Amino acid sequence: MVAFFSKEWADEVREALEAGPSDEARASKLPEYWDFYALVRSSYQASWALGVRDLPRKLGGSPSYLFVQWDGGHVTDCRIVGPDDPLDATYVLDGDYADWVALLSGFDAQRTVMYRKLLLQEGDLLEFFKAIYFFVESVACLATVPAQAPDPVLI
Repeated sequence: MVAFFSKEWADEVREALEAGPSDEARASKLPEYWDFYALVRSSYQASWALGVRDLPRKLGGSPSYLFVQWDGGHVTDCRIVGPDDPLDATYVLDGDYADWVALLSGFDAQRTVMYRKLLLQEGDLLEFFKAIYFFVESVACLATVPAQAPDPVLI
């Protein structure tokens, strides 16, 4: 298992995002939902910076971001951006470390977004929500990547 917010984790997230939702996930929703997902994905061109506000010292300590660049339905870049690196993304979202750990431990991606566990900090809100189902399913794919993360209670 790779460390959370490491280069190796970002590489595995890239693979998971490229693969898309599993057959099991696809079976849980109507075909029309996946048709819309596919339509959005096929032409999606934006970048996300998904951050952790309170990253533990064991994992770097400063706010860091998972940067994901999409172009025509494919991930063209997926890497960790540190606090001293320039951050240029279409949408910047962040969440508390405990909420990230919950997501990686099986908390529902849709609820993570709906309950505002990942907050949009920068970017056009209306444009972002036009592709919200695509974003939620991508977060669900990201959450399938096993990562070693210290328990937030023990930090």
